[in-house]
Amino acid sequence: MPETTAPPSRVPNRGYRQWTPFWFLAPAVLTLLLIGIYPTIFALVTSFRRYNIARPREGFPFVGLENYVSVLSDGTFWASLGTTARFYITVLPIQIMLGLVIALLLHKTGMGFLKALARVTLVVPLATTYAVVGLIGRLIFNRDFGVANQFLDMIGIGGFDWLGSPSGAFAAIAIMDIWQWTPFCALIFLAGLSMVPGEIEEAARLETSSKWALLKHVQLPYLLPGLTALLILRSADVLKLFDMVFVMTRGGPGSATDLVSIYIQRVGFRIFDLGTASAQAILLLVLTILISRLYIRILYKEVQ
Repeated sequence: MPETTAPPSRVPNRGYRQWTPFWFLAPAVLTLLLIGIYPTIFALVTSFRRYNIARPREGFPFVGLENYVSVLSDGTFWASLGTTARFYITVLPIQIMLGLVIALLLHKTGMGFLKALARVTLVVPLATTYAVVGLIGRLIFNRDFGVANQFLDMIGIGGFDWLGSPSGAFAAIAIMDIWQWTPFCALIFLAGLSMVPGEIEEAARLETSSKWALLKHVQLPYLLPGLTALLILRSADVLKLFDMVFVMTRGGPGSATDLVSIYIQRVGFRIFDLGTASAQAILLLVLTILISRLYIRILYKEVQ
């Protein structure tokens, strides 16, 4: 029988191979453009216009820096920014300290199955959306049948109108934020501790019995990069925090939980002044960038 030859394999042309990485990246790039870059550019352009969608007949004229001047002279905006700052300095130190303690406990040898179970459990609050966390908070801190008041009754303190009083509402949203984001801090620190060379850590344990000295001189340099990333991410997250607070308190009672994101939403979607709301959002973006640069300059160091 005559010998048959296999058909030559098709070799993709050179141009196709050069564009292959682009096609793999294209969906992510397009998504980033649609949900990230385009809204930012739109907000930047809108912030220089008188853009009130409730009065479309007036048009959207260019007003220059008028919206920014209005925002910077708005006492309510500064008050909401102050409330956000108070919330930030309340929750973040607690989250960092609790997260570090949890990470150090999970970094210890032993515990086997319990350690694995604890690590899995840490993911649960992170997988819960802000709106659901807000609904859980409304149930926990309900004045009549909430778990928080039932616990207070058990220890003889008596019920408390958490969401109806300024201090109680502020404490309630802080507690829910701490519950949700302390595991994130713990996982970041646990990742940093896993980078410490085992022989160096073991030698340090033989040299000193002080856990503080071990943390300060051996483990801390490996925690600083993660701490920097943690501070940047949490700063941006607190400045844009909306869903959980809106579901729990709507910014009330009064202005007790009126975070800056709540105020921006009210200006943009209740008063319909998108020009002013966009200027507020752009100023918030600039503030986030400045805070991030400050953290990087102060804290971030490469581990030698």
